[in-house]
Amino acid sequence: MCDASFTPGARNDLKALDVTIAQRIFDKIRWLVEYCESILHEPLRGSLGDYFKLRVGDYRVLYAYDRKQEHIIVHIIDHRRQVYRV
Repeated sequence: MCDASFTPGARNDLKALDVTIAQRIFDKIRWLVEYCESILHEPLRGSLGDYFKLRVGDYRVLYAYDRKQEHIIVHIIDHRRQVYRV
């Protein structure tokens, strides 16, 4: 099992969402932490190539994953239309 942390920006992203959506996303991140070693992480391309994505309905969670330290850092949480415009 991995551990996880949130950047200040990701915390703000989560706080800005509707409570129901935020809870779904938080639950999915908890699932990601629990199964991080056994799932296939989906890498992004281009300028976001250092991140992986997690789909939660119409929202995306962009995170970095350090396999050696088994640590996930959540960087961005946003709607799929907006998240890749970083």
